[in-house]
Amino acid sequence: MTLLNTTLKWLLLRRVPRIEAMMARPGEVQQAVFRQLISKGRHTEWGKKHQYDSIRTVRDFQERVPVSSYEDLFPYIERTMRGEQKLLWPSRIHWFSKSSGTTNARSKFIPVSQESLDESHFRGGKDMMALYVANNPESKAFEGKGLSIGGSLHENPYGQHGYAGDVSAVVMKNLPPWAQYIRTPQIEVALMDRWEEKIDRMAEITARENVTSILGVPTWALVLLERVLALTGKQNILEVWPNFEVFIHGAVAFQPYRELFANEVFPSNEIRYLEIYNASEGFFAIQDDLKRVGEMLIMLDYGIFYEFVPMEEADKLFPKALTIEEVELNKNYALVISTNGGLWRYRVGDTVRFTSRHPFRLKVSGRTKHFINAFGEEVIIENAETAITRACAATGATVSDYTAGPVYMSSGTHGRHEWVIEFSSEPNNFDVFCHVLDQTLRQVNSDYDAKRYNDMVLHAPIVHAVPRGTFYDWMKTRGKLGGQHKVPRLSNSREYLDDILGRLTTLS
Repeated sequence: MTLLNTTLKWLLLRRVPRIEAMMARPGEVQQAVFRQLISKGRHTEWGKKHQYDSIRTVRDFQERVPVSSYEDLFPYIERTMRGEQKLLWPSRIHWFSKSSGTTNARSKFIPVSQESLDESHFRGGKDMMALYVANNPESKAFEGKGLSIGGSLHENPYGQHGYAGDVSAVVMKNLPPWAQYIRTPQIEVALMDRWEEKIDRMAEITARENVTSILGVPTWALVLLERVLALTGKQNILEVWPNFEVFIHGAVAFQPYRELFANEVFPSNEIRYLEIYNASEGFFAIQDDLKRVGEMLIMLDYGIFYEFVPMEEADKLFPKALTIEEVELNKNYALVISTNGGLWRYRVGDTVRFTSRHPFRLKVSGRTKHFINAFGEEVIIENAETAITRACAATGATVSDYTAGPVYMSSGTHGRHEWVIEFSSEPNNFDVFCHVLDQTLRQVNSDYDAKRYNDMVLHAPIVHAVPRGTFYDWMKTRGKLGGQHKVPRLSNSREYLDDILGRLTTLS
């Protein structure tokens, strides 16, 4: 075992007692974060507007400060991008994390302070590996390179000093030299903005490296790994990287991809999979127990104060919001955060569900805007992922991408759901796949089941199996290859369905 591997593991394991202390005193930790945020926020234009000087308690905060959407904060963010400072956060902001669009623009630009880099994103990266090493004391992950699949950076679109890009690119650009040394490919390639050219260069470089870990979104990781296999002529990635240990994934649910990775990409029971929950806005949670698939420990000392809004309150300006010690198990909450980057009571857009309170572990259950509720069925992403997973298990299939939406009732047309699915391994019986998909949704969602009863409101779903590469080509035409871009899983409209199916019809 190399000295570097031994040294880094020793340094990382020193972080574990701090994580355990956070787990033991969650309420105290969050109160300390809250007080620090309010203390710093009072020196900003936002803090003065909302009288942070006189805020003493969380209740004061919740009564005085409204819950904000990106559109609410955008005037402050735009002014910051134009060069003004101390609007939302007192320290200087010249990095902006770019994520998928909102109602007033194709992209959102989230301010990234030095504090959010140091205390959230970097600390999360270290803790991620600390928890992995704690689960795997014999790990040799640092004897090879960590492959990072990220986005790109661009100059501030308003012409001021600073840069904007995917959060992965912002973090990568700011990594210290020792962290750059243990990752691959070199930063110049990792931050290339021409996605397809970058994938080709990454494949050429990393195919010759001793890669022991990958950090990335499953969908885009598969694109790169397919290029590596095509380049090397190997049958699976372990033939290219025999010392590979762990795939660290986030951004999309991994369960529909698990069989594909475990059986085809990394055909070995020795490969570990570790889930993280990070976003443009911050680093939120890490899987601390590799046996608890899909469950992650919420990290409470990253300069982020969390509030959890019951779904029936989610659209209110001043909702009933719960702190970490007030949440209940197995209920869906809209996630609201205040951060050391200057986001105040900000709706992230995700919904979470707690699976454990000692310590606090959660699952990402969906998106507040990504659901199907055209008929009162309230199907969320978690329901869809469960149904896809069971249908795959029943038919030996693996799914690479999918999206779904409603078929509206009209004269002579019944209401139903319509799915577009791209398989990497076809089901051995397509009809059985469709049946299990439908029946699982009925089992996990009582509202869907009620609408499906005797076909009174909803008929059985329509499922289209589309050719390999369909979703990649579709995302390419939308200018959304790579980085943080994700295929929208569910929609309450037919926007995505009609676009994809229309393109396929045109091509045929």
